Amino acid sequence: MKEISYKPTIGLEIHVELKTKSKMFCPCKNDSTEKRANFNICPICMGHPGTLPVPNEEAIKKVIKAGIALNCKISKESKFDRKNYFYPDLPKGYQISQYDMPLCQNGFLNIGERKIKIRRIHIEEDTGRLLHSEKGDYSLIDFNRAGIPLMELVTEPDIKSGKEARKFAEELQLILKYLDVSNADMEKGEMRVEVNISLSKDLKNLGTKVEIKNLNSFKVVEKAVDFEIERQKEILERGEKIIQETRGWHDKKEITFSQREKEEAHDYRYFPDPDLPKMYFTDNYINKIKQEIPELPSLKRERFKKQFYLDENAIEFFVINKDLGEYYEKVVSEFEEWMKAEKIEIEKEKNKIYKLIANYLISDIKGLLKGKEFIEKDFKITPENFAEFIKMIYKNEITSKIAKIVLEEMFLKGKDPSNIIEEKGLSQIKNANEIEEIVKEVILKNKKAVEDFKKGKKEAIQFLVGQTLSITKGRANPETAREIILKLLKEEK
Repeated sequence: MKEISYKPTIGLEIHVELKTKSKMFCPCKNDSTEKRANFNICPICMGHPGTLPVPNEEAIKKVIKAGIALNCKISKESKFDRKNYFYPDLPKGYQISQYDMPLCQNGFLNIGERKIKIRRIHIEEDTGRLLHSEKGDYSLIDFNRAGIPLMELVTEPDIKSGKEARKFAEELQLILKYLDVSNADMEKGEMRVEVNISLSKDLKNLGTKVEIKNLNSFKVVEKAVDFEIERQKEILERGEKIIQETRGWHDKKEITFSQREKEEAHDYRYFPDPDLPKMYFTDNYINKIKQEIPELPSLKRERFKKQFYLDENAIEFFVINKDLGEYYEKVVSEFEEWMKAEKIEIEKEKNKIYKLIANYLISDIKGLLKGKEFIEKDFKITPENFAEFIKMIYKNEITSKIAKIVLEEMFLKGKDPSNIIEEKGLSQIKNANEIEEIVKEVILKNKKAVEDFKKGKKEAIQFLVGQTLSITKGRANPETAREIILKLLKEEK
């Protein structure tokens, strides 16, 4: 029997908390991390009778900025609507959102070679938060989050797999951080992904849509999509029907589970909010916001590839770690200034230098940070001192072993590398006779390695070099040590 091939149709709805000082319609502090329950609340965000909302212009500007960055058409005319439904953590009994006139429409985001279309981006207010008891016999409501400005992005159903859904969410998060629209920290709930997914034999007759709510990590987004594709496939192959419903994700079991039947748009009884007037945006207003948009991740990738000759992994590291990428460029600039002053031909050495600086930042500095975020104002090594450190390596003034000692001291105390070398007595042994005496001692104490070399085992030389560096605590130049070892062993023959 021929196996039936089912094609997935996947769209995403992504909610993002906007980075503003105050909430969407009131002056309460925007702080979803506040631990004191019901602390950042007021009669407006609690929906008390007679209160009037006032829109947060900064939140609106941030959504427009995101829309421009995501190639959307920005609406010249927009409005707020009331989305009516009852839920315990929705204090007004409705949510102020947008229905038929969103701020941004018809955009796209390129993921690899594929263009994922964006249907709309609109702004709304967040709900409160329910805290359930362990026994499940009661729930508490914390309204600190109620009224926090949210951006909701809805894609077209263009996504084909869990991996592509994950990549879209990752790239979106990166763009939002570059724009300073949101911190978009998924662990803190500042970015929440929902997936709409259906399976069908062909894309002309789409299957029944299922929504998976509140996915809180990129890994979970990918796993949930892949699981749901298999779950729906098994149901269809049994000849059964898919139920239109909302499902959740069970972290421990790594499965989706049914929560409730899915509401349709008309169930929310949308209508224009009578307390909020329509919004009108001029070309001049939109263009001013457009001018604030920085270099975005996709352009940065292209520039780093052309300018610094780095491989894809190194480029992606500096794109994801934006501040460290900017620091890298400052170090490069400092080093290039030194090369100009020394009249060194930069073009011939660029490839080597750019990779050397990148390697120390990606491996050594990343290791010293121990998972902490790089923040330049808290980082003790100035770009000038880092460039001087690289200069010493470039000129073979310090070995790789000494370099690690110096870099760690710079990281901890912020000192100039020259001072560290002088204070700790780490300067390179330049006297060849002194190195030769140490090499003679190494040869005398390691007769097996010497015999191995004479039998043709070339790797024995590296062992003898290592022993020399160990005795000199890394102060001997490895190449000089190697040359002296080969000379002495040749004389023995």
